[in-house]
Amino acid sequence: MVFKNFPMLEVAYNHAIQFRNIYEEKSKEIAETRIKDWIVKTPELKIKEFTTVTYTISQNMNQILNFFNNRSTNANAESFNAKLKLFRANQRGVKDRTFFLFRMMKLFA
Repeated sequence: MVFKNFPMLEVAYNHAIQFRNIYEEKSKEIAETRIKDWIVKTPELKIKEFTTVTYTISQNMNQILNFFNNRSTNANAESFNAKLKLFRANQRGVKDRTFFLFRMMKLFA
């Protein structure tokens, strides 16, 4: 019903899903080709947000393609970093650095 009333939303949704499906590829070379094809198709949509995304993807293509080497991300490191920041925020700063590191070790090690 939403797509019937907003056809441009359907176009944007389908284009985003096409990009998402690239990550199901097993081969880095095929994924690179599909990403480049996706980038070429994007200006035809005339959606400003996708144009911005294609620029970002183009600038970070090598880092994005590294995912296909062993199909892993740095999500674990990012999650741990978020936990550390939350813990530090809850403590309202750090005065004694060695005690803070000791508590970190006890909580997260």
